[in-house]
Amino acid sequence: MNYFDGKIAIVTGATTGVGEGIAEELFRRGATVIITGRQFSRARQTAQRIDPTGQYVIPMEADVRDHLSIKALIDNTVEQFGGLHMLVNNAGITGPHGINICDYSIDDWNDVINTNLNGTFFGLKYGIPAIIQSEGGAIVNLSSSNGIVGIPGIAPYTTTKHGVLGLTRSAALEFADKGVRINAVGPGYVNTPHMQTLPAEVREWMASTHPMKRMATREEVAKTVAFLLSDESSFTTGAFYAIDGGYTAQ
Repeated sequence: MNYFDGKIAIVTGATTGVGEGIAEELFRRGATVIITGRQFSRARQTAQRIDPTGQYVIPMEADVRDHLSIKALIDNTVEQFGGLHMLVNNAGITGPHGINICDYSIDDWNDVINTNLNGTFFGLKYGIPAIIQSEGGAIVNLSSSNGIVGIPGIAPYTTTKHGVLGLTRSAALEFADKGVRINAVGPGYVNTPHMQTLPAEVREWMASTHPMKRMATREEVAKTVAFLLSDESSFTTGAFYAIDGGYTAQ
């Protein structure tokens, strides 16, 4: 299954969780994967776990809130590896939970917006030209099941994930005839290592919100992302793929 041989990919926010799972899947399928995080030490540890040889999973420090950091990430990738074919704008935070809009702090609002929405915009802004220069490729943006429904208490997160869909669709239309396909995925609750630290009753409630009565695995999200990056979805752009066990069909 090495149909990404010779392809260069970037996955932001890939030191753990869903991003780590996506990076592992792309590596398994033959890609050279640059993984990023705000802390280089954590990115290096993850890269070494996935690829002990250090040849095909490369850690780089990047802060998606800073457009110059993302520009440097893209520029360094192209310079070191000769191009960029795939980009996964995964980095994101949920922010504080259970707080209504009137009580949400400005600082927390800005942090969520800057990370989730601005970070995706910066990835598109600098990643698209690099992919065009590399004779085409694909981008997947991480939205959420909350990208098409509302949830009280996490308005900034929900706002950003709706915004990611708007960015995805606009960018897909702008570059549909330029050899760059841009799609979004919307996971529900995913059974990541962080989820395993939560109390059992919380995890059981999260699972129960999906009609399939379980959370997604990281592998299920990663395989959908890999499909959208591959030529198997060559006529798909501007799409939103829900990976939510039926949550948004209710």
